[in-house]
Amino acid sequence: MIDWPNVLAPALQERLVLLLNHVIGREPAAMARLLPFQQSTMVVSVQGAPAWAPALPDLALRITPAGLLERVAEPVADAQLRVTLDASNPVASAMAALKGQRQGVNVSGDAALAGAVNWLFENLRFDPADELARAVGPAPAQFVAQVGQGLKDGLAALLQRGAR
Repeated sequence: MIDWPNVLAPALQERLVLLLNHVIGREPAAMARLLPFQQSTMVVSVQGAPAWAPALPDLALRITPAGLLERVAEPVADAQLRVTLDASNPVASAMAALKGQRQGVNVSGDAALAGAVNWLFENLRFDPADELARAVGPAPAQFVAQVGQGLKDGLAALLQRGAR
């Protein structure tokens, strides 16, 4: 039988790194924060996933000389930073994420690099409406953003009821 999570994970991780670099690249201050850590590595791992969810492989990243990220294909044993995401309660994590909070995130390793990564978490946001406005114009993007906000609010209410 095909092990789909391990077959698809590298391609999905590459797309995630492209998205992260897109967000980081739009903010010169973010790239400048990462520049002192060129060639440093970090590993992001998901722990405690529910039984119904596939186990996700670790995502190893290296900081490039441009202040961006690149995926490292081989395992990294001596990463300068480790970020562990607790997936044991995905509903609570989703509710926290909708509120802009980071629940179940544990960071260990180099304090200066952790500070830079924390700055990225605190200051960078991916704005789908802005990206859409660049592609199709502001009026259609605003309509789609309003529909998306309604869906987000509905999902938050549904998750809130499910958590009780």
